[in-house]
Amino acid sequence: MFDKSPDTPDKELPRMNKLLQCLVFCIALCGYVADVDSKILVREFSGSGSANTAEFEVRDPWLMDWRVTGAFIQQTGIEVMLVNAKTGVSEGTVLKVKWAGNGVRLFDQKGRFYFRVNSTMVNWTLKVEQLSREEADLYKPKRNN
Repeated sequence: MFDKSPDTPDKELPRMNKLLQCLVFCIALCGYVADVDSKILVREFSGSGSANTAEFEVRDPWLMDWRVTGAFIQQTGIEVMLVNAKTGVSEGTVLKVKWAGNGVRLFDQKGRFYFRVNSTMVNWTLKVEQLSREEADLYKPKRNN
């Protein structure tokens, strides 16, 4: 690719070739990393009280990434239900905790939904993230011993 000209020393060509190889490798690696991390933020909701979120539409698989914070250790809590937006019927409780914390929950159902949040003395954030099947396969369920 590089022509050897009279003013280019012989030792410069191997260094330029090595630089070119590194550049090609970095470009290829960036493309691979972008493909592996294919999470797409669908919606993010936050609040400090009870509320119904706006509707969101997802394909399977998808992830609910949650975070709960609060100043009080006792008398706090949050319960989040997944509700089918078309029918208004609850698909079930997807989060119920009485302390601050965070976590993720993986879903294998598609549709149009919203969250019904019942909370006491906590701040909450819920992120809905669309995943690829390959990325969903990397998640391992937490098991109680």
